[in-house]
Amino acid sequence: MADQPAIMVDPQQAQMAEPSSHDQIENVEMTSKDYYFDSYAHFGIHEEMLKDEVRTLSYRSSIYQNRHLFKDKIVLDVGCGTGILSMFAAKAGAKHVYGNIVFMIIVCLLEITLIKGKMEEVVLPVEKVDIIISEWMGYFLLYESMLDTVLVARDKYLRQGGLIFPDKATIYLAAIEDGEYKEEKIGFWDNVYGFDFSSIKSVALREPLVDTVDAKAIVTSPYSIKFNLTATRDDYIHAFIAWFDIIFSACHKPIRFSTGPHAKYTHWKQTVFYTTDAITIKSGESIMGTLSCAPNKRNNRDLDIEISYEFHGDTAPCSEVCKYRM
Repeated sequence: MADQPAIMVDPQQAQMAEPSSHDQIENVEMTSKDYYFDSYAHFGIHEEMLKDEVRTLSYRSSIYQNRHLFKDKIVLDVGCGTGILSMFAAKAGAKHVYGNIVFMIIVCLLEITLIKGKMEEVVLPVEKVDIIISEWMGYFLLYESMLDTVLVARDKYLRQGGLIFPDKATIYLAAIEDGEYKEEKIGFWDNVYGFDFSSIKSVALREPLVDTVDAKAIVTSPYSIKFNLTATRDDYIHAFIAWFDIIFSACHKPIRFSTGPHAKYTHWKQTVFYTTDAITIKSGESIMGTLSCAPNKRNNRDLDIEISYEFHGDTAPCSEVCKYRM
């Protein structure tokens, strides 16, 4: 399947959004501003991420298989959490690793220095670093991600010609048949124990669903931000699905992994965007449209996502502008 990207993110070139403001993790009374820190202060989240072997082993391979890039280098681990990436870098021969800490570290090594606080405010004891490593990705790649924080670190501390691990990310969009599950999640509101809750359906439709999707449900080929999704069989389409791929292209041999339904499970799963009505499509017919997303103006940790599409098939032409809040 010739996957074509919906959105490509390159931390080396990306522009930084307005940095968000977070209170210190020590605050007893948590507010929405420090929700980010609080959300990562739970063992379950770190356990899930560490047990995600696709994620963790990809990072380990990108570092261990490129010891020549890390040997005697100064490394910054942005949002180091349990410190596993810092440990990988230290073991790969880094001269010193600075971990910008959000949660806690399980084991401390002599080559690792922890610096607690917001990346926008902390001051490293070195002027520049050679490499930035970070696991910044969120659901739908960008939801509650640390991309802005990585960009702050890049602009403040990465030396000219320095490396970022990983350095490329791509979002893909496709269409799926998901009638049974859509009925279970959306149609449910038509009759709730004998009562009509259908007014809630419009709200439920605008909330993307993060879940694992069977690859067999995909009806079209994936495509770009100005997408043209071509049906691979006669079927019905009930939703769009998005996933992302990550690439460590600075490696001697690029290392990549995918969060798509065709790949091994990751904790990011996939993101499903239901349409109002089902689309009846024939093999070879195409859905054309655009995908856009931006931080919500009231809460920049949320995303406003818009999928606009047109379908001119023989059976039932249709078009819609779908707006989602994630």
